[in-house]
Amino acid sequence: MMDNVKSIRPFIGAADFETSQRFYRELGFKEIELANGFSVFKTGNFAFYLQDAYVKDWIDNTMVFMEIENVPAFYQQLKALNLPEKFPGVRVLPVHEMEWGRECFLHDPSGILWHFGEFY
Repeated sequence: MMDNVKSIRPFIGAADFETSQRFYRELGFKEIELANGFSVFKTGNFAFYLQDAYVKDWIDNTMVFMEIENVPAFYQQLKALNLPEKFPGVRVLPVHEMEWGRECFLHDPSGILWHFGEFY
């Protein structure tokens, strides 16, 4: 049954949809608008849906893990974007070494926590 899976795409919300659209484009995702207040953001084979919907408890508990190849290099690129200076509420947290690998973190303008990690 699972042999036919081609992708998995989480749905995330936004406190301010237009700000989140700009944020994810600035981060390097390509946006495809699907409807008013609903877009898909893509990079390579990875994609997620952004919707103009905000439920505080949902947003405050949303986390997305994105596996990448080189966390330290990615973190430096992330810092160079100066996202916290451009988007209120955005935070970039440094690389943490774990027993399974390493990761850095990014809080988007709505508070969604992104984990960017690489496995050893």
